[in-house]
Amino acid sequence: MPTVTMTVNGQQVSREVEGRTLLVQFLREHLNLTGTHVGCDTSQCGACVVHVDGKSVKSCTMLAASANGAKVTTIEGLARNGELHPVQAAFKEHHGLQCGFCTPGMVMSAVDLLQKNKNPSEHEIREWLEGNICRCTGYHNIVKAIDHAAKQMGS
Repeated sequence: MPTVTMTVNGQQVSREVEGRTLLVQFLREHLNLTGTHVGCDTSQCGACVVHVDGKSVKSCTMLAASANGAKVTTIEGLARNGELHPVQAAFKEHHGLQCGFCTPGMVMSAVDLLQKNKNPSEHEIREWLEGNICRCTGYHNIVKAIDHAAKQMGS
């Protein structure tokens, strides 16, 4: 079996994996980072979004071997020194979650959006989240939370 080495949440990790191992499986099953969720296995729901080399990707459709040598950030890697990332804090403050299943993927997608666009419009936020499905909230509070985080991060 090939060995995959990558930096996950700031720490270098190496594991032997089967060639068909998906990145989401590697994170959840080999590293016990269970914040990244599997909702569909078909790249439709966005619950599995992580950052690979700073860009959001759906980890249920990426092989772990494809992330060899990459820097991967999961929802567990966003908080720093016990402080929530501004997007995480905004989701909490604006109740941008209900059951919480989609929340990690939503947060990771939102962080990527705000890295690319410091002041997105409501339309741009909604368009960016098109690949993330929430079955509980109706998106209103999610959009409100991302807008709030953009204002907090921009100041």
